Amino acid sequence: MSVTLQSSDKQDFSVSMEVARQSKFVKNIIDTRKDAESPIVLEEVTGDVLAKIIEYCEHHKNNPLVNDDEHEVEPQRSDNILPWDKQFMEVDQDMLFKIMLASKNMDIKPLLDLGCKTVANMIRGKSAEEIRTMFDITDEFTDEEKEQSLKENEWAEAHKQG
Repeated sequence: MSVTLQSSDKQDFSVSMEVARQSKFVKNIIDTRKDAESPIVLEEVTGDVLAKIIEYCEHHKNNPLVNDDEHEVEPQRSDNILPWDKQFMEVDQDMLFKIMLASKNMDIKPLLDLGCKTVANMIRGKSAEEIRTMFDITDEFTDEEKEQSLKENEWAEAHKQG
């Protein structure tokens, strides 16, 4: 049995129930709707992003990763990404953040975690200035505000060096 997912730009994707149910949001709709024939509209997700999400869910349909917080007993690590997943996330920043936002909206925790790990790996070892440049973030603090922050947080710098 399959279900049709419709993107915000009206693209229809027919997917298996195993694929669709990896999204808690979609699973809840499937479990509660009366009209099983109409497409499930994902108003916040464009077709190109939905295609990537379906690719991910299709790959993991036979070995779905745990999609809840109850099974997490260890802290998350960003250095344990499976090779296929690492390659899957080799997209431009715009697509990366769209995938993360859509996975949050669709409630696909393993994919959101993968996006977060990918971003964590991107910024590891970078200075604040390098991160601002990487993500095109403007520095909104004045020199006086920066100085004040450094004074207020001297203990953190001392702890980092010691």
